[in-house]
Amino acid sequence: MIESLALGKHEESRQGEVFASSSAATVPASRHFYIESYGCAMNFADSEIVASILQENGYGVTRSPEQADLVLLNTCSIREKAEQTVRKRLSEFRKAKKSRPGMLVGVLGCMAERLKGKLLEEEQLVDLVVGPDAYRSLPALIAEAGSGQKAVNVLLSRDETYADISPVRLNSNGVTGFVSIMRGCNNMCSFCVVPFTRGRERSRDANSIVAECRQLFEEGIREITLLGQNVDSYHFFDEQTEISVSFAQLLEKVAAIDPLLRVRFSTSHPKDITDEVLFSMLKYPNVCRYIHLPMQSGSTRVLQLMNRTYTREWYMAKVNRIRELLPDCGITSDIIAGFCTETDEDHRDTLDLMAYSRLDFSYMYFYSERPGTLAARRYTDDVPEAVKKARLAEIVDLQGRLSRESNQADVGKVFEVLIEGESKRSHDEWMGRNTQNKVIVFPKTSPEQKKGDYVMVKVTGFTQATLLGELLPPNIK
Repeated sequence: MIESLALGKHEESRQGEVFASSSAATVPASRHFYIESYGCAMNFADSEIVASILQENGYGVTRSPEQADLVLLNTCSIREKAEQTVRKRLSEFRKAKKSRPGMLVGVLGCMAERLKGKLLEEEQLVDLVVGPDAYRSLPALIAEAGSGQKAVNVLLSRDETYADISPVRLNSNGVTGFVSIMRGCNNMCSFCVVPFTRGRERSRDANSIVAECRQLFEEGIREITLLGQNVDSYHFFDEQTEISVSFAQLLEKVAAIDPLLRVRFSTSHPKDITDEVLFSMLKYPNVCRYIHLPMQSGSTRVLQLMNRTYTREWYMAKVNRIRELLPDCGITSDIIAGFCTETDEDHRDTLDLMAYSRLDFSYMYFYSERPGTLAARRYTDDVPEAVKKARLAEIVDLQGRLSRESNQADVGKVFEVLIEGESKRSHDEWMGRNTQNKVIVFPKTSPEQKKGDYVMVKVTGFTQATLLGELLPPNIK
């Protein structure tokens, strides 16, 4: 059963990634932890905060759960499939514990907050449950769980941003990195659990963000993604200077660190993205020409039920403005098929808006009711699953055509590509991304090129999700 499908490369597509760090693995420690992360990029960034806290308290990281004294799963509750995957892994670890007395298993993140009692008592799958705002309490909770008690802290905070914690870069490719700029969400989209699992929105100190980005650049990172549930609503007020910092201003502060530092951001909300942000992108060439702009539905009626607070016409106007100011900007989206009461006409509106927006790729799902959300309380999940799947298939087919058309239009063009590493398919090829966030694979034809370099690549072909190219000499652009 396929619940979600994605076309193209995007950080949020990763599920169940094992975090480990070669530098972290060398830390001498008598105890070791192993961590898996699921869901959005925010969870992966949170795992790096957790790793920092644990290392400060004498834990070393291991790539093998068999060698771990502490096994942690950083979880996602956005869709039912993610929770099912985590439950399966927890069952596997529960069996492993029988032969390893003393091993602790913990759940972090959104699923921890949502299912705390059930995980601890009804299913007895875990020893500790820690919500996304309680990671500082991990050492005390581990000690409590080690004494045989069930340990839990899922309290949400109005001010926790972990701004003073330097994340341990886990499984880093040494070229790209994430920097969290805010936590929580004030948007009450009726299908979404995030406001209930991550709390209210709060923005991180702008100075700490810039300092972290500068440090990453000095350590060799050449691309940073600024993360937030809704980055466009970022707002920090410095009480000492009495100066407010908007997201557009923060974007410029980070971009000004060095022209060689690429800057991306995710995620934008159609109701909040402003001309100020677009002009900041226009002002700084190193701010990537790429915007992830979740549509969710193309029907105004359904958008109102989703409490998205914009119409299809509003979304079209935002796309028009992006195309007007940044003609080469890549646009991607999130789309839900089969939301409550969705009709065939509503579905056709979604297909129509996708085609109008000429999306480069999308994350596409059929609706999965999440307990506790506004939609679960207010509406009946009345679209049959077979209909949801059929509509999702049509959305996927259309996105496939749009992606092919977008890639076809790039054939013959030359792009600046940041080399991220070797292609997964061949040691004789490099892979990297252009400013529009498209993956480009090209042969290694110059021994001088290395990971982290910017190179000029001419596109010669494509697959549905990847551009194929050839490396140009340094003096040709």
